[in-house]
Amino acid sequence: MRILTAEETRAIDRATIEELGVPGPILMEHAASAVADAAAASLGAGGRICIVAGAGNNAGDGYAAARLLLSKGCEVRLVALVEAGKLRGDAATNATLWSRFGGGIEPFAPTCLDGLGPGDVVVDALLGTGLSRPPEGSFAAAIDAMNGAGVRGAAVVAVDLPSGLSADTGRCPGPSVRASRTVTLGALKRGLVLYPGAELAGEVEVAAIGWPPNALDALEPGLRLLREETIRGLLPERGADTHKGSFGHCLIVAGSEGKSGAAALASRGALVGGAGLATVATRAEVIPPILAHAMEVMAMALSGQGPLSLADAPALLEGLEGKHAALLGPGIPRGSETGALIARLLAEAGCPLVLDADALNAIADQTSCLDAAARAVVITPHPGEMGRLAGISTSEVQADRIGVAKRFAAAHRCVVILKGAGTVVADPDGEAAICPTGNAGMATAGAGDVLGGVVAALLAQGLPAPAAARAAVYVHGLAGDREILRRGRAGLVASDLLRGIGEVWASWDR
Repeated sequence: MRILTAEETRAIDRATIEELGVPGPILMEHAASAVADAAAASLGAGGRICIVAGAGNNAGDGYAAARLLLSKGCEVRLVALVEAGKLRGDAATNATLWSRFGGGIEPFAPTCLDGLGPGDVVVDALLGTGLSRPPEGSFAAAIDAMNGAGVRGAAVVAVDLPSGLSADTGRCPGPSVRASRTVTLGALKRGLVLYPGAELAGEVEVAAIGWPPNALDALEPGLRLLREETIRGLLPERGADTHKGSFGHCLIVAGSEGKSGAAALASRGALVGGAGLATVATRAEVIPPILAHAMEVMAMALSGQGPLSLADAPALLEGLEGKHAALLGPGIPRGSETGALIARLLAEAGCPLVLDADALNAIADQTSCLDAAARAVVITPHPGEMGRLAGISTSEVQADRIGVAKRFAAAHRCVVILKGAGTVVADPDGEAAICPTGNAGMATAGAGDVLGGVVAALLAQGLPAPAAARAAVYVHGLAGDREILRRGRAGLVASDLLRGIGEVWASWDR
């Protein structure tokens, strides 16, 4: 599912109206019909509906929805922050129609929503995608009033997106409406899938408003929302006449003294992800505790002690021979030559590589080594690691997660999995995706190690790097969503995800 910026949305509206000749009021009527249906569906027995209208098309949608609800026999109030006489275009037309239908217009006052509570509905038709600065004055007061009604139990239905929320970043420069339901018009907006917007939007419904069926085709590569049916279609079928060699062999370069669990989780993640074989390469003293927790895994001892260095390159390059994918980084011992080692493996490996954790930290000051990779590369940074790779702060990463991931992927010809709430997967060709699965319970030690193993497993089974990254992220998050039903967010640990992934495969008949 395509996710649009505010400008992309406006461009499609313009093209539909100006090039195809569809009148603007028709688009607004479709939008209003969807909003009215959502408001009516949210209404409790004996409940009332109050529509809070600002200016522009968002207000026009509100006036039109009020008229449609009135015609259904609903009790509707319309509270306006802008006088009807100051409205323009389609908004002015619908304000006039509302009055002709017998609807009244109340000027906004901070206490005008105080009587609303359970069973009632507030429709937020205040700002929509038109936000250009933090809401102030009466607009900020209206947002507070709507949120107050929501706290008292009223349903809050936002038109297009909650007022106060940036359509492109999901961030709030000032106060923002907390909706229980959002009816977004034409297509999803970025602000509805990025946090905190995804949390403020409540249940999101995409309403068709009359765009042509090919409206999105002319857009440049952009952003998509991962969907289960698409992910399931990426995964290979398992025939009856197969064996462990049919599903690839992963090399997992991971673990050190005190961090054997990272290697165990990553290698088991590879096996639970579907790889037929997994071998962990690590210092000899780390092998026993790894195998104690991952008895299905094979082990390859790296001679020597301490941080990984160029001296380990011959053994690791030999270990990569015949492998179908490799994961480098979880819990590895890092020293002054580790970055040079990773660079050499990138340049000479004969299979796709996944870089995670300290493999990423090791190359943070030499990211050009990614450009020279002989095979496909997937990197899996959290925001702090992404900041080190891109040479910016963590807060700068979080302020533009999509843009940072897309620019890095394009610059270094790799697939970027930028982890966090609303994980971003960015491809070298400019396409990116947001993952809707996953939850706060997965903010736990080792969850990323499991993810890295699953990515490697899917690469080993022959999926192209962008597809492997998307599928791994979605399945990993879905496993977490299943496991919190058993363990809760606070009780979830990384090893629970291994069971959850298996349950996803079972439910998908994989």
